[in-house]
Amino acid sequence: MTFRAKILTIFPEIFPGFLGTSLTGRALKENIWSLDAVNIRDYAFDKHGSVDDTPCGGGAGMIMRPDVLGAAIEHQHNGEKIIYMSPKGKPLTQAKVRELSKLNELMIICGRFEGIDERVLEEYDIEEISIGDYILTGGEQAAMIMLDAIVRLLPGVLGNAASIENESFETQLLEYPQYTRPIEWKGRKVPEILLSGHHENVAKWQKEQALQITKQRRPDLLEKNT
Repeated sequence: MTFRAKILTIFPEIFPGFLGTSLTGRALKENIWSLDAVNIRDYAFDKHGSVDDTPCGGGAGMIMRPDVLGAAIEHQHNGEKIIYMSPKGKPLTQAKVRELSKLNELMIICGRFEGIDERVLEEYDIEEISIGDYILTGGEQAAMIMLDAIVRLLPGVLGNAASIENESFETQLLEYPQYTRPIEWKGRKVPEILLSGHHENVAKWQKEQALQITKQRRPDLLEKNT
């Protein structure tokens, strides 16, 4: 079954962007997933394609109008979950990515300007998701990052599904260090244990390394499990 993503944006030409390359691009060509970028301006009520207006109560910037965005949603929505990429949303986690990858369809709203009218979020029960504590020029970049994370979990996208299991965040630990040939490079050698052929000891070393790195760099991940 194809995973279908529908993007509401005022810049549909941005898509598929990097999603059209590498594994996600191949999966797109193989119809493992599909992408439909819808121009919100097509639902504007004037000849200029206006989608925004000044904020009530004053303030800088412009706000996306609820009547225009609402019209786009109602015309395009087929009952699928709706997500708005927003810096005030809940942080995107690997657990959330796994949850979204199990859906058949997903609508993603990409905001611009200073955001969208709050009534739209309330009317259509839209979930807000953030990809980090920083501000982008628009939600398109964030939407592509989230879709990249989702698509790679779809069946048939990764050649070796087992490679997912030990990745960072899948086990609530950051990934252990990885090495390849040459065995010695610029005076630095691959740890001997990885050359031993003793799978049990290698697995133990990898787990210890993952735990140490997580303690140093992301202790908050460990706190979540205590």
